[in-house]
Amino acid sequence: MPRLSQSPTAPAFVQDPYPFYDRMRAMGPLVWWEDYAMPCAAGAAEVNALLRDRRLGREVPAETAPDIPDRLRPFYDIEAHSMLELEPPRHTRLRSLVLRAFTSRRIAGMAPEIETLCHRLVDALPAGEVDLLPAYCTQVPVIVIARLLGVPDSMAPELLSWSNAMVAMYQARRDRAVEDAACAAAAEFSDFMRGYVAERRSRPADDLITHLIAAEEDGERLTTDELITTCILLLNAGHEATVHAMGNGVKALLDHGTPPDRLASDTVEATVEEILRYDPPLQMFTRYAYDDLDLFGHRLTRGDQVALLLGAANRDPAVWPDPARFDPARPVKSNVAFGAGLHFCVGAPLARLELQVALRVLFDRLPGLRLAAPPRYADLYHFHGLSALPVVPG
Repeated sequence: MPRLSQSPTAPAFVQDPYPFYDRMRAMGPLVWWEDYAMPCAAGAAEVNALLRDRRLGREVPAETAPDIPDRLRPFYDIEAHSMLELEPPRHTRLRSLVLRAFTSRRIAGMAPEIETLCHRLVDALPAGEVDLLPAYCTQVPVIVIARLLGVPDSMAPELLSWSNAMVAMYQARRDRAVEDAACAAAAEFSDFMRGYVAERRSRPADDLITHLIAAEEDGERLTTDELITTCILLLNAGHEATVHAMGNGVKALLDHGTPPDRLASDTVEATVEEILRYDPPLQMFTRYAYDDLDLFGHRLTRGDQVALLLGAANRDPAVWPDPARFDPARPVKSNVAFGAGLHFCVGAPLARLELQVALRVLFDRLPGLRLAAPPRYADLYHFHGLSALPVVPG
């Protein structure tokens, strides 16, 4: 198998991982990434195939699962009930129960509320230079998720703090300090949600927690631990990806002088798909082999991991001509920004709606919006998102 070395925390890679992906893709369907000590797929065909290959999965095979130190238990006790980390039959049961509460009708019905929120956030922006990342891009998804769960808007900063600490466990910069912060956040988040679930059991409301409590599939309901983990997952996964996608999208739109008509109600959907293709918020998704198997001429044994490079697949020239060019008018083709197959992101419809509404409102209200300085990406890999987004409203 061809081999490549590249630190995922190296400054040049953090700012632009795509040249490395191009080199990897040209070397073959699977390439060994030395720094991760695992094979990687970078081509669109290979990534799509492996996302759907049921011989691979997210759940660690029991005999190869590492021992978890007691100090990390608060974090991994939550992960143990996450449908993102499970395979059938548990994954099937959890996902179907969640989808009974997280319906497309419920999500679509939030559009007016999201639009009102976006206008309020634009109204609150100062006249001079502002960092749009915390002032707008972060606020939209965290407040929307809080409202979906039935949590007061005033809790948004605390939810955000817990979420950021926990999500850092998936980043290449992970160290002991990150682990300690994530475990503290997991314990606090879990305690808060346990109390909130108990309250909703006694006092139901029209919110997602109440609907999750009521959801039933073949006589089964979510346990309290599953409920808590599902709510945490919806916040962490939904907030993190949407914030980065929105920040990356604003950067791309301003960098390339995108015409305002590309954000009109009849074109914004295609523009958002190009944003997700061009600079997706999640760059890598890993899977475990469940059998000894042959992948593209290379042998994997049970328990081996393989990395699927979503950001690389979305820039495969075999699918998208001139893939490094940002083109909101590009004909829409399916991309893997939200994954595919069994673990396709359950929150993708909400994330797309938030992006479409938030970007349309922002550029409609602030047609003179411009960058105050070139934005830089943060050291977040496997994620790809900005550290700040300095703009002048204009």
